[in-house]
Amino acid sequence: MARINLLPWREELREERRKRFLLVLVGVLVGSVGLVLIADQVIGNVINQQAARNEYLDKQIAVVDERIKQISDLKARRQQLVERMRIIQDLQGNRQISGRIFDQLARTLPDGVYFTEVKMQGKTLAITGAAESNNKVSELMRNLDASDWFDAPSLTEVKATTAGQLDQANVFQLTVRQTQPATMEVAK
Repeated sequence: MARINLLPWREELREERRKRFLLVLVGVLVGSVGLVLIADQVIGNVINQQAARNEYLDKQIAVVDERIKQISDLKARRQQLVERMRIIQDLQGNRQISGRIFDQLARTLPDGVYFTEVKMQGKTLAITGAAESNNKVSELMRNLDASDWFDAPSLTEVKATTAGQLDQANVFQLTVRQTQPATMEVAK
């Protein structure tokens, strides 16, 4: 006798394939979610590490900026000190010259002429004064030109003023360059 299996084997096979498919689908889904979570953790860690590096760099940049500022301040202070030292050395070197200039101004001053203001800018002296006559102003300019300490006197202005009914004075302005005699230049 022949054996006939009347069980619905095709349906069971179909049901088993469907269960396997769902099991594989759930496994792939769980694996995908797991991979996404792992990738999220890895990317989050990388971002946190980079943020920590950036913070460290910001702190180091702030430290370096502070050092640069200190160096700039020190350079400025150094420049000020060098400038002061140069000024002091110039003053020490020119101390005798200032006295000589005033001595020469007094020696070149003829009678009847007096200075009201003497200004020195660099090597140029601006002199303002009064004289009894134009001849006295001319004599002063000749004396300044003849001096070893002065060069190129230039008369800027002469005005005739009357102080009283009988007194008449000439107010003048002139400039002259200060030079050093050849004997002083050799001595340096």
